[in-house]
Amino acid sequence: MDKKSKDFLYDYLNNASPTGFESSGQKIWMKYVKPYVDTFITDTYGTAVGVINPKAKYKVVIEAHADEISWFVNYITDDGYIYVRRNGGSDHQIAPSMRVNLHTKKGIVNGVFGWPAIHVRLSDKEEPPSLKNIFIDVGCNNKEEVEKLGVHVGTVITFVDQLTEMNKDFLVGRALDNRIGGFMIAEVARRLRQKKFKPDFGLYVVNSVQEEIGLRGAQMIAHNIKPNLAIVTDVTHDTCSPMYDKKQNGMVKTGSGPALTTGPAVHNNVLDMIIDTAEKKKIPFQRVAATRATGTDTDAFAYSNAGVASALISLPLKYMHTTVETAHKDDIENVIKLMMEFIMQLPDKHDFSYLKA
Repeated sequence: MDKKSKDFLYDYLNNASPTGFESSGQKIWMKYVKPYVDTFITDTYGTAVGVINPKAKYKVVIEAHADEISWFVNYITDDGYIYVRRNGGSDHQIAPSMRVNLHTKKGIVNGVFGWPAIHVRLSDKEEPPSLKNIFIDVGCNNKEEVEKLGVHVGTVITFVDQLTEMNKDFLVGRALDNRIGGFMIAEVARRLRQKKFKPDFGLYVVNSVQEEIGLRGAQMIAHNIKPNLAIVTDVTHDTCSPMYDKKQNGMVKTGSGPALTTGPAVHNNVLDMIIDTAEKKKIPFQRVAATRATGTDTDAFAYSNAGVASALISLPLKYMHTTVETAHKDDIENVIKLMMEFIMQLPDKHDFSYLKA
């Protein structure tokens, strides 16, 4: 990772991009990707697509999602305390004592998730954090003061946290799920341009919105692009840290390579080609099994239109949906390499169908 890509990574990851409010992050992403693509497509809700060879009939997507989990203001008490509801899969148990940004039209309002001191909680009936009792304090004495700051029901809230490095090998921060994916597909576009690789097919580098609340951005853009092939990258759980049951959750470890999923939405012929590419290029990989859906934008692309041959290349991640999401730098590099090498070996107009008349 050179200085330019590292600067982009930190700028992009440290910017807030909650579900439904992704536009500021998308602008950062588009600015970085612009020199490496021929044109852009954007849609009504903010999905951004860098396109290489847009006139080609055969269309290949590489995709990540741009949004992060967050909170909404749900209720303001007369005393000026704020109760919240989720925007995506936000974790109520990690909220107490966390600093937050409330994003208003007047600018950022600083706040904290307050919590009673341990001195007054020590009892057999100690109440754990829940959506019923976590609250935000923005330093106001009443509801009117809160509203004067520009805070109202529906104001979106994100945790305050910055991307850091840990023991040289790991990146740690909030929203690696999945803006690290946006970084990786941007790097694929950059490296293809540096290699002067010009695909015969159209390559659509897609940074989708609203994945965290049901794959919505991918659903919309899949119908817009109508691709022939989609390679999605997202994060998956490292199951080697404490409190995971490998019999239930499988075996995935950070630092051991991208995780490749087998499941109904993943096209076996695409997966086989990805594995063949990894083996030929000596890129390490791991395997994951999905019972029904993958839970990622892969599902949205696979079942769009008349069906799109799709596969999922996942980045192992520790502590998902916290402010200390942790990924290994080697895995990030190997996801980028695997996607790039797959694209470079892909024949134009390749038919992945199981059955041919």
